[in-house]
Amino acid sequence: MGAGAVVVSGELAEVERFLYLEARLLDGERYLEWLELLTEDVHYWVPGVENRNRKDPEGPVAPGRMAYFDDTRLDLERRIRRFTSDTAWAENPPTRHFHIVSNVEVEPAERDGELRAHSVTIVHRGRYEANEDVLYARREDLIRRVGGELRLARRTAILAHNVLPSKNLNTFL
Repeated sequence: MGAGAVVVSGELAEVERFLYLEARLLDGERYLEWLELLTEDVHYWVPGVENRNRKDPEGPVAPGRMAYFDDTRLDLERRIRRFTSDTAWAENPPTRHFHIVSNVEVEPAERDGELRAHSVTIVHRGRYEANEDVLYARREDLIRRVGGELRLARRTAILAHNVLPSKNLNTFL
């Protein structure tokens, strides 16, 4: 949010409730309900982060480089089918997810009916007795009103890690 940006009056609480609902659905592995929160043209992007000099014009994150997620709705549906299938041996027993969403800011987007939301998320993942990791990310979301309801149209999640602290990334940020 730029200096002097106008926060849309009354929208902050609604967007926070939307993001908290999303976190609760993901924690409960209620993936089909989570998909209902997404637009048909959703783009979900979690790029890899590179350590680069400040003067490097490409910066630490750029399209076209490695990404953990660079997904359309169809890609997300495929991931969910894989997570929930009987052949997903890496998810049996399931991973325990705990999403914490904080630092939510909301501003108008370029188009009517859309909002830009900035937030920070912490995702704690636990498996078995002692297998745990924590992921930290800054997010920028484009949230669109569809039929009077908020829907996630774009997510960019920038991990704090340039080396993933997990054996896999079987969670949404």
